Amino acid sequence: MALLTDLSAQLSAGRDLRSEQVQAAASSLASPEVPESDKAAFLVSLSAKGETADEVAAFARAFRGLALDPGMQSWAADAIDIVGTGGDHSGGFNVSSMVVLTLASAGVPAMKHGNRGITSKCGSADLLAGLGLDLAASPEKLRQAMSELGYVFFFAPNYHPAFKHIVPVRKALAAEGKRTVFNILGPLINPGRPAHVLLGSFSEAWAPRLSEALSNLGATAGLAVHGVIEPGKGIDELTTATINKVRGFGRLAELEAEWRAEDFGLTTAPFDELLGGGLAENVALVDAILSGNGPRGLVDTIVLNTAVGLWITGKTESVQVGLEPARELLTGGAVRRKIAATREFYRS
Repeated sequence: MALLTDLSAQLSAGRDLRSEQVQAAASSLASPEVPESDKAAFLVSLSAKGETADEVAAFARAFRGLALDPGMQSWAADAIDIVGTGGDHSGGFNVSSMVVLTLASAGVPAMKHGNRGITSKCGSADLLAGLGLDLAASPEKLRQAMSELGYVFFFAPNYHPAFKHIVPVRKALAAEGKRTVFNILGPLINPGRPAHVLLGSFSEAWAPRLSEALSNLGATAGLAVHGVIEPGKGIDELTTATINKVRGFGRLAELEAEWRAEDFGLTTAPFDELLGGGLAENVALVDAILSGNGPRGLVDTIVLNTAVGLWITGKTESVQVGLEPARELLTGGAVRRKIAATREFYRS
């Protein structure tokens, strides 16, 4: 019996996978020799059983091992990734990309890992490329960017060749409305391996599992968060418009909380103020934000996430302390200068 077929039967019987079985399954999923029908049946069986945090961490470990290494070890221990799983269909603006630019402006090494929009009109890769970043930059160029700009963006297809033989199966299952473990693996397999992560979950139920998975993967500190817009509808983001379910990991493992804008002296915003659009609309929104004319809820959300990033990385003693410095960086010219420096760096 083929490996994936055997494991699918185990999953259908409700039995979890051991770490070594996950490793073997990952190799089979990445192999061009294994029939796509076997891969699809395995992924559907795993999703139907429900992935455990241990299984998710084991898959992340396996695909990290298959990823290309960009050589970021000098920065990884101090660096942070601001990332969401995607898949919430909320239509939100690219908050995480702006937070990365703001944190880099504060001197916090930031390593973002992402892709073009799949469930959104404008993904992180789309926006950052629109602001001047080169998605095809070599690892050597990115190490130079880390040194000179203080942040990098890893365009996922460039660093995960193993996914080449998985993408067709994922697309076919997605067309049938079926979720797989790959919908939530992206934030866990950043090739730069930053020690800190602020991770947005597409669902409230997944936030604790993602938090536990990142703990299992040895993250130094971070949060898994989910913003509740209304019952049954949420966003993979910490926002000033939502009730935010927060779970800590690593150094912050004891944290389990509900955060609201008022907890930080901010005003609860209507969710409409967080909406984005296509690339042209979002680039225009960036300009409005940097000019001090952006929607208040969106500006406050970027400020809040930046302050949380400063706190996670140990730059401030509390989230509250980081709010005003974050706002000054965002609207006082530092982020605009960072974008100008980015354009110049990738032009040269």
